[in-house]
Amino acid sequence: MTPPHRTRLTFHGPLSEARADRLVQRLAGNSPATVLDIGCGWGELMLRVLAALPEATGTGIDLNGEDLARGRRAAEARGLADRVRFIEESATGTSHGPADLVLCVGASQALGDLPKALAELRRLVGDHGRVLLGEGFWQRTPTPAELSRMWPDAAVTDHPDLTGLVGLAVDAGFRPEWTETASLDEWEEFESAYLADTEVWLARHPGHPLAAETRERADRHRAAWLTYRGVLGLAYLTLVPVAQ
Repeated sequence: MTPPHRTRLTFHGPLSEARADRLVQRLAGNSPATVLDIGCGWGELMLRVLAALPEATGTGIDLNGEDLARGRRAAEARGLADRVRFIEESATGTSHGPADLVLCVGASQALGDLPKALAELRRLVGDHGRVLLGEGFWQRTPTPAELSRMWPDAAVTDHPDLTGLVGLAVDAGFRPEWTETASLDEWEEFESAYLADTEVWLARHPGHPLAAETRERADRHRAAWLTYRGVLGLAYLTLVPVAQ
């Protein structure tokens, strides 16, 4: 028996149902015929866009086979399996573009550092399309003590502030059609749901052979997110490519 994991997550990030509905409505309003999801995980947002656009097709790319399998099951259950592909491969240099809509939510690292990722997103989107970029930014500069309790080798240079993030997108050949940021409620919902299955399992199986390793991993993750709570933000940028 292995600990259950992430079954309470709808989206793999701080995204509420209300914001997801607004994003889908806005992105579908441009009537994309093709959707490309970089680092798609189980592709929940892509599937919702496809459900809103009966003629559109989608391609999701990720390296996590378990997440991709979950996405395929969801597509089958919603009658979307004939309009979406989940592909297990690296997004680096992908040939699965250009697309009318490119989703890259919490996954820019799959394309390189942020400037390189933005350049790749410009390459992957059609001239009349849209990119939805979900990207981290510092809400305030973290202290050295805070950085030491986040992820391994965390540094101030890991993220820009919001002004810098939008500026990088503009420099890469986009105009920001819409700028919004995840709320504290969305972050708490996501991070709590991320660990909830594991925490309940640990409470019920304290003597399990996997408990010590699982407990250490959960405690480390919780300590990190409680440290970056209110410090690390996530921006959802709807980007319009500048005509070339």
